[in-house]
Amino acid sequence: MEIKHKSAAEEDSAYILVHSDRELRRLQDQAEIINPITRRILSAAGIKPGMRVLDVGCGGGDVTFLVSEMVGRAGHVVGVDRAPAAIAAAERRLGDHGIKNVSFRKGDAIALSFDEPFDAVVGRYVLMFQADPAAMLRSVAQHLRPGGIMAFHEPDWDGCRSNPPAPTYDRCCRWIVDAFHRSGIEANMGNKLDSAFRRAGLAAPSMHLESVVGGAKGGPEWGHLMVELIVTMLPEVRSNGGQTAGDVVIGSMEEHIAREIEDGAVIVGRSEVGAWSRLPKA
Repeated sequence: MEIKHKSAAEEDSAYILVHSDRELRRLQDQAEIINPITRRILSAAGIKPGMRVLDVGCGGGDVTFLVSEMVGRAGHVVGVDRAPAAIAAAERRLGDHGIKNVSFRKGDAIALSFDEPFDAVVGRYVLMFQADPAAMLRSVAQHLRPGGIMAFHEPDWDGCRSNPPAPTYDRCCRWIVDAFHRSGIEANMGNKLDSAFRRAGLAAPSMHLESVVGGAKGGPEWGHLMVELIVTMLPEVRSNGGQTAGDVVIGSMEEHIAREIEDGAVIVGRSEVGAWSRLPKA
């Protein structure tokens, strides 16, 4: 019998989100809303045409394809993920769209080797799943050239709120955060990026924060994504959280959120926090 040893990153990862077709669709729908924020973060970080970029924890390729637009034909983006299903989905999308400046690798970005260093290493919603985010940053920095850019986009779920109160939306957010905490996931990674960068030996990062906000326009779509995240995390949401099968009625929750918004509630998503810094030049 072959014994397979996990890498340090695999041992440390608290990733609990599956890579089902439904979850990959949720991620693509989420990217439609979040990508403009990520683009602004990466633009401020210095991502520009002609760069060679490594996308860590690329999943189905949402950030990879975004960065491919930013670096243009003269640049190249390599997306890396340990999940075979995610890489397979990303490669299908790559083939469907005929994009030439993107490639994907299955594996641990820490352990993989590359033919040449990168101008930038980027990631979205990756460090929150690491037991030691600073160690991961320190490790992937080895793939950067001198003067290269490190840029990550992470959430801070304390930003979620509604006014006037939308009780169902607020309850969904609490369930998600509680499930994250029980699973060892850092729901407030966005506000810990500065510390993680500095503990990794990187320069103190510049930072940026935005959030999704919606009422009658935009609110129902964001509420739908929160309910879809509940679907993905259903075992963890129900586990030790006091929620029974009767509490978590997916269709009913989405209808209640839509009704709360129709009655005047404005919902605010988690804070979307970006941080970036450069390695010293040689």
